Amino acid sequence: MFDFGTHQHMWGTRGGEKPFGWDSGAGYLYLLSNSDKEDPKAAAQIGFQALAIPSLARSLPRTAQIGLVSCHPEVYEPCDDSFALVDALLADREHLIEHQPRLCMELGCGSGYVISSLAIMLGELGCGVHYFATDINPNAAQVTRETLEAHGLHAEVISADIASGLQKRLAGMIDVVVVNPPYVPTPEEEVGCKGITASWAGGENGRTVIDRIFPIADELLSEKGWLYMVTLTANNPTQVCRMMKEKGYASRIIVQRSTEEESLHVIKFWRDGVIANSAEGSDSWFSQFPFKSFWRSSGSGA
Repeated sequence: MFDFGTHQHMWGTRGGEKPFGWDSGAGYLYLLSNSDKEDPKAAAQIGFQALAIPSLARSLPRTAQIGLVSCHPEVYEPCDDSFALVDALLADREHLIEHQPRLCMELGCGSGYVISSLAIMLGELGCGVHYFATDINPNAAQVTRETLEAHGLHAEVISADIASGLQKRLAGMIDVVVVNPPYVPTPEEEVGCKGITASWAGGENGRTVIDRIFPIADELLSEKGWLYMVTLTANNPTQVCRMMKEKGYASRIIVQRSTEEESLHVIKFWRDGVIANSAEGSDSWFSQFPFKSFWRSSGSGA
């Protein structure tokens, strides 16, 4: 009997190999032998369809496997903020499925861990969902392609500054936007520079890139679109939510997480007046920030 974890920390490799393969579209788990570990489709199927057995389906991975995430010295690897964003999506997974998005996009895809995780979570929606991912770092775009391929997934991956070249073509069409922006307060001259520094350098108060993202996301999002964004306490998330409220967006914290170095908030935004289709209810950030009653995600998924 196999004991499978529900989060990426319980899924890894054995001696650098890939012992298991997961076909999110078909709902099959594959056990890979040494001879076919590079070809999951050639591996023997365990004798069941996982998605047909709810109790077993819940135990199978719903996020990208860390052991299959590609890397490059100039690309940001999955870290606490990446895990917080994926855990927020997991916490909202049932509502995302009910939402039935057709187009999803990650701005600043880095290693591809988040967009791959989102595609796996929405796998039961089948081929009706299409994914886009962008990053200003060409190395990150390539690493994301490799990560997606390792998981048997596909997305249109573009090397671009936020969504440059796409926002007009995709205006009003994206149903889900996810972004782990450069939020660390840094000197302004570090913002948008080459290499890995661009993944965290956020300028004054860590808001330079964040403030550029919002109008672009507003243009990209469909009428029912949702935006999930990671912020740091230093970014003044209360002010961020107030600014978005003035643009017509309601908001709610999905995950709040404190580490030794930082306090992170993953905030969900949607157009005010449009039903958010989640267990969040009608409370907004006004009822959250003054108190400590944040909804905390344990990291074990939904």
